[in-house]
Amino acid sequence: MGRFFTIVIVALIAIGAGLFYWRFYWVFGEGVKSGELNFVVKKGYIFKTYEGKLIQSGFRGGMAGSIQSYEFEFSVENDQIATTLMENSGKQFDLHYREYLGAIPWRGNTKYIVDSILSMSGQPSEKVIKPKAHSTE
Repeated sequence: MGRFFTIVIVALIAIGAGLFYWRFYWVFGEGVKSGELNFVVKKGYIFKTYEGKLIQSGFRGGMAGSIQSYEFEFSVENDQIATTLMENSGKQFDLHYREYLGAIPWRGNTKYIVDSILSMSGQPSEKVIKPKAHSTE
């Protein structure tokens, strides 16, 4: 009888691990989104993650009499990519992303994870001001 329960417990753990992997680590889709970068911020209560929003060209109808823009909300795992995005807010970007079936707190608040910047464009004569380093005392 003890061996039967051991087999059932091991099978349940294996099935649970497989479902967890499928839900949170299996890449459901990937693609490219283009638009103007609205913002990227680092936030969170326990897990500090980078979250951003890209405003895509075009409009869609929301409620009657209103117009809404296409917005792509995403998370970024890579510090270097997030820094590049934060320093160039307002410019046009082509961002490659991976889509998962669910979000996990240490990866970000969304199921869309930006993993690379394919292109960036903006006014070449614009002056870029680097942010000052903040002390974490």
